[in-house]
Amino acid sequence: MGLHRRPLLGGMAALLAAPRIAAAQGFPTRPIRIVIPFTPAGTTDLVGRLTAEMLGRRMGAQVVVDNRPGASGNVAAEFVARGDADGHTLLLTTIGTGAINFAVFRERMPYKPEDLAAVALMTRVPNVMMAANRTPIRGIQDLVREARAAPGRLNYGTAGIATSPHVVVEQLRLATNIDITHVPYRGSAPMLTELVAERIELGMDNIPSALPFIRDGKIRAIGVTSARRNASMPDVPTIAEQGLPGFEATAWFGVLAPAATPAPVVQLLGRELNAVALDPAFRQRMEALGADPPGLTPDGGTSPETFAAFLRAEVAKWADVVTRANVRVE
Repeated sequence: MGLHRRPLLGGMAALLAAPRIAAAQGFPTRPIRIVIPFTPAGTTDLVGRLTAEMLGRRMGAQVVVDNRPGASGNVAAEFVARGDADGHTLLLTTIGTGAINFAVFRERMPYKPEDLAAVALMTRVPNVMMAANRTPIRGIQDLVREARAAPGRLNYGTAGIATSPHVVVEQLRLATNIDITHVPYRGSAPMLTELVAERIELGMDNIPSALPFIRDGKIRAIGVTSARRNASMPDVPTIAEQGLPGFEATAWFGVLAPAATPAPVVQLLGRELNAVALDPAFRQRMEALGADPPGLTPDGGTSPETFAAFLRAEVAKWADVVTRANVRVE
């Protein structure tokens, strides 16, 4: 009896696996959409559009982007989480939509971590603290001095509530015991516009979207949040160098799919996106913007499994930070 059961079970397993294999082999059947949770021209948009362009080229398929800003990225993330789970609708997730928002919005969150499946981490990006040119602020200690001289007077802008720039400034605020006022915008582009126009005194943003304005002298960079100086602006000291040893925070961008997306499709997309993340052309563009590779696999790349583990760790890390900084949505 046992001799006859083994072939039967093997054949049954092959039959059960056949639809899953076909699900990947027949993919995609229509254009793939990457939903971006912020306005055009910010770092998320830059990474998302380059990812879409190179993924489409690799897969020989049309990949389009769809900007859906709102609620610190939750509008876009919920749209994808509730969308068709067939791999044709993906989210360009940020550290906010992938980790920070769960601690900040709490019971108001319209989706849960388990509603989205990890596909690939594309890049990691430090933030940069900036000051309007009209201010006398040229470093973190200048900022601390000005803020203590007039508590609450200085305004700082970010791409929105619960974004990594917002939470990082709150860390800085608590570490230095200063009182500065948060002005959230619906993305990096409008915030940077206001900072260039000197309608706010300070801003925190991801380096890629801020770098052109800094290089043109329209905004003054006063500190980067990485552990080491960034190669794109080597003359700008880290915040840690400026009297706050150990201060470090890095944003990141990746791709998520609806949780019920077939595993073979997730694996296929994961392989293709890993190839994009390691492509010399992609890396060159990212490095020029001050961004680093994923670094989740031995070759510096990414996979659905390693990105999933990374996400779990980030959710736990930022829940602790948000609780200590008392960041919340009123």
